[in-house]
This record gives sequence, structure tokens and C-alpha cells, in this order.
Amino acid sequence: MIVRKSPRDIEGLREAGRVVALAHEAMQAHATIGVTTRELDEVARDVMKEHGATSAFLDYHPHFAPSPFPGVICASVNDVIVHGWPNDVPLEDGDLVSIDFGVFKDGWVGDAARSYVVGTPAEADLTLIERTTAALHAGIDAAVPGNRLGDIAHAIGTIGREAGYGIPEGWGGHGVGREMHEDPSVPNEGPPGRGLKLKPGLVIAIEPMFHAGGDDAFTLDEDGWTVRTADGSRAAHVEHTIAITEDGPRILTEP
Repeated sequence: MIVRKSPRDIEGLREAGRVVALAHEAMQAHATIGVTTRELDEVARDVMKEHGATSAFLDYHPHFAPSPFPGVICASVNDVIVHGWPNDVPLEDGDLVSIDFGVFKDGWVGDAARSYVVGTPAEADLTLIERTTAALHAGIDAAVPGNRLGDIAHAIGTIGREAGYGIPEGWGGHGVGREMHEDPSVPNEGPPGRGLKLKPGLVIAIEPMFHAGGDDAFTLDEDGWTVRTADGSRAAHVEHTIAITEDGPRILTEP
């Protein structure tokens, strides 16, 4: 069921989104060579505690996963697309890191992801991140009343395909509100002019994921969560939670 949010609801979602943004700022500043993703997880925990928020990820147990998620961040490095577990492996020079993070604040959810390179970046990685970010903003620009979900998907997918990138099938954005994953699903590729008509009050997470190689991906048997590119190519993942308003899309997960 799709629940449209009132202006007051959207202000609550904005406060949750602000906590997410502040945590991302802190994690990105801390992400240097030799730091572990478990340390970044601790940074996010500290920000949550400071702002009276709780994790939307820790102990989350969707139907596809064999066990609850063990961290407050998804930490995906290099060829990991999404859902990487925080661990004690030190980050190396040139690693491409994608961090997804979500919180509950006063009963509302904020959810966003960032990708960046630790240390000396390869030009190809910077281009991958730049194009994925451009796709995110193209999707946001398409999120206006009267358009349809397919217009968002088409805007994202067009940028990815024109750049020659893979797009993992079945992964994308979602509704956001009192729960982290609400209806509708927001695909990263599809025909324009199709799907749900966008109306003010709809709050969604838009989250492009592009690979430098082919489309194929697989989930690790070892944890049932970590999704990697099948060909070992690097991946980027960026996300904002937005509200559709009469005045256009409003990003809720900025500082």
C-alpha cells in the first residue's frame, strides 16, 4: 500500500534524513587508508546516539536473507554492489567504497548512500561515481507531479547505458516512511511514461547502482547478503530520499 505523506510528515522525514547526512559526512571524513569499515560503522553509531536516532539496518531481516543484518551501515568495497557487511579489513589505497545508511528518528526513516575513493583514485572509478551520481540527480529531476515511476527509471537507466555500464537487475529504490522499505519499488531502468503516476506526498528513495562491467551479479553464499559483480568489475551506489511536492522534488537526506 502506498501512503502519501503530509507536509508535517515530510518535516519528520527531513529530520531523520539530516541525521543520515551528518553521519555520511562524518564517515567520509574518517574513511582513509588503513581504516576499517567496522570503524566507519562505529562512527555512524556515534552520530546516531548524538542525535537520538536508532538504526534502520541493524538486525533487519528481510525474506531473502538467512540472518539479520549485523551492522548499522552497509559497507560495499570495490566489486561489492550493495549489502556488504562491516568488517575488520583495512581499506587500501584506491579502494572504491559505497556506504548505505539508514536511521529511525521520532518514528520516521532516513536512508541514503554515497560512493567515494579512499586514497589515490583511478580515473575510471571517479567517472563511474560521477555518472552514477548524475543518474541519481536525473532521477530526482524526473520526480515531479504528473510524471510516472517509469520516467525516473528511464532517466537513470539512460545515463548508465550511454556510459556503457551494467545495471543489476532487480535492485533499486523504494518508498520511505514509517518503515525503511515501503511501496512503491523504484527501478533503475525501464520505459518512460509507464507505472505509478507521481503525486505530491509520495516519499521515495532513488538509488542508482552501476557496474563498470556487465549486468550480472550474485549474492555470496557465505552471508546471504553481500551482492557482488559477477565479472569482478567495480560498482558504485548512490541514494537520496526525496519527497515529491507541488514545487518539485525535495531532497530529504542532505546536511
